[in-house]
Amino acid sequence: MALFVISLIWGRIFPLPSTLIIGQLVTGTVPSWRWVSIESISPALTKAVIAAEDQRFCSHWGVDFVELHSVLSDRGGPSRGASTLSMQVAKNLYLWPGRSYIRKALELPLALLIDLLWGKKRVMEIYLNIAEWGRGIFGAEAAAQFYFKKSAADLTADEAARLTASLPNPIRRNPARSSGTAARVAEKASGITTETACLKW
Repeated sequence: MALFVISLIWGRIFPLPSTLIIGQLVTGTVPSWRWVSIESISPALTKAVIAAEDQRFCSHWGVDFVELHSVLSDRGGPSRGASTLSMQVAKNLYLWPGRSYIRKALELPLALLIDLLWGKKRVMEIYLNIAEWGRGIFGAEAAAQFYFKKSAADLTADEAARLTASLPNPIRRNPARSSGTAARVAEKASGITTETACLKW
């Protein structure tokens, strides 16, 4: 419990590795990971991630109860996820991969807590720095360098959409290739403005 509290305080200011990154280090694998500030990541990637992963990012408090209720109401059982970016950060930092009701139950209060303590900007910054974008590739900077030979700050809207389109399955989907999913992400992202209240950084 003390370590958890310390990590919450530490995480407001300093980089935090995900459980996947720690797992690779423990097994002797050196992941490709370089933490950068949110200001050093293209706003196009922020918009693409919101468009594809969490469209109500600016209006919920860590858990999108509207989407969660919709998913739970699906006939035949949930056929899709309802994870917000805050929930994904909670899972990647403190929990384990894979699907289970126990993990999801732990995710909800953790997401509410980190959204409250860290705020939207920090949640987004952490998400973009620990997301997996390929085998051993973590964070926007490492992904941008690996796939497009440029910094995350210089990603175009198309490149950002390609990276985002690969997130559901980063091991199998290659962001270097165009896809219909990437085109749809780019179209959705084009309607999001960085003047949105929670994106003014």
